[in-house]
Amino acid sequence: MSTPARRFDTDVLVVGAGPAGLAAALHARARGLRVAVLDPRVAPIDKACGEGLMPGALAGLRGLGVTVTGQPIAGIRYLASGSCAEARFRAGPGAGVRRTDLAAALSTAAQDRGVQVHRATAGPVTQDADGVTVAGIRARYLIAADGLHSPVRRGLGLDAPVRGAPRWGLRRHFPVAPWTDLVEVHWSRHAEAYVTPVGPGQVGVAVLSGVRGSFDDHLAAFASLADRLAGVPGTPVRGAGPLRQRARRRVAGRVLLVGDAAGYVDALTGEGIAVALAGAAAAVDCLARDRPQEYEAAWTAATRRYRWLTAGLLAASRVTPVRRALVPAASALPAVFGGVVDALAGHSDGGRTTSARTRWHHLEGAR
Repeated sequence: MSTPARRFDTDVLVVGAGPAGLAAALHARARGLRVAVLDPRVAPIDKACGEGLMPGALAGLRGLGVTVTGQPIAGIRYLASGSCAEARFRAGPGAGVRRTDLAAALSTAAQDRGVQVHRATAGPVTQDADGVTVAGIRARYLIAADGLHSPVRRGLGLDAPVRGAPRWGLRRHFPVAPWTDLVEVHWSRHAEAYVTPVGPGQVGVAVLSGVRGSFDDHLAAFASLADRLAGVPGTPVRGAGPLRQRARRRVAGRVLLVGDAAGYVDALTGEGIAVALAGAAAAVDCLARDRPQEYEAAWTAATRRYRWLTAGLLAASRVTPVRRALVPAASALPAVFGGVVDALAGHSDGGRTTSARTRWHHLEGAR
C-alpha cells in the first residue's frame, strides 16, 4: 500500500471477532497487512447455529492454517412423515464442531499471527478520503463483520428493508451419543430441526422456524426426534434472529461489510461458515490491491450460489403443498438430492484460501 504506514495505527481494522472477522484478519496478515480486531465479547464467542461444517468450509479453514477437531459428518439426511432421503458427500467428510471450539481455533491462529484484539465496543464510524477511525483507532480500511444485526451497517445507513415472514433459530446440546454420521434435518409443518453430531457423546439440535415458540414446543412437532431425546437434559437454549437481513450495498467508502453483516438469507442450507470465509477472502483481496470498490461485485460472485439455492429452497418450503412434498421428492429422486448435497458440500471460494495459506507460509519463511 502506498500511503505511509505511520499515519495509521493499523492497515485494516476488523469489527467483530466471529469466524468472518477472524478469517478476514488472517487473510489480511497473509497479505502482509497490519490488522487489529475490535470486539467487546470475551473469547471464545458462542452463537446459536447448526455447528455443521461442510467439506468446503473445512477446506477453507485449512487454507488459513486453522485446524479444528470435531465429529466427522459424512452427509445429510432429510426426514419427514415417514419419508427419508439421504446423500453422502463426495468431496470428503465435513465435521460437527462446537461453535466455541471453532472460535477458539480461529482466535489462537489470529494470536499466533500477531493480530491485535481489542476488547471494546466499536461505536460510531468516521471516515475521510484517507482512512477510517473507530474507538480511537485509525485504519486505512474497516471491515465490519459484526453479525446479523450489524451496528456498523445500521450506523452507516446500509440496512435495507426485509421482505417476507421472519425466521428465528434456537439451539440446544444434548449429552447423547450420535446415532448416525449424517446431519439429520427433520421437517415439520412449520419448522426444521438440524441434528448435528458434535462429539462422541453429544449432539446439537438447532430449530429454524417462522413461528415463534419455545424450543420444547417445536421439538414436540418432530415425534421421532422428541422420543429419542425424551428425558435427556439439554443445555440452556440459545437463540438468533430474525435471520433474513439485507444491505443496500456492501461498500461505503473505506468500509466493507463481511459475513452476516453483508446480508443473510437463511441458515436452511448450513453454508454460513463457508460463505463467511469466501466473503472474507474477497474483501481482503480487494483491500490489499487498494480496490475496495470492487468488493461489491466480488461478494456477489462469491455468494451467488448460496443466495440462489437458499432463497429457492426457502421459497419452496413456504408453500405448504410443496413443503410436504420436499422430502418424498428428494427420496424419489436420489440423484437430484445428491447433486444438491454436493453443491452444499463443495462451496468454492475461488481458491483464495489456498493462496492465503501459501502467502502466509512465504511470509513466515522470509522472517
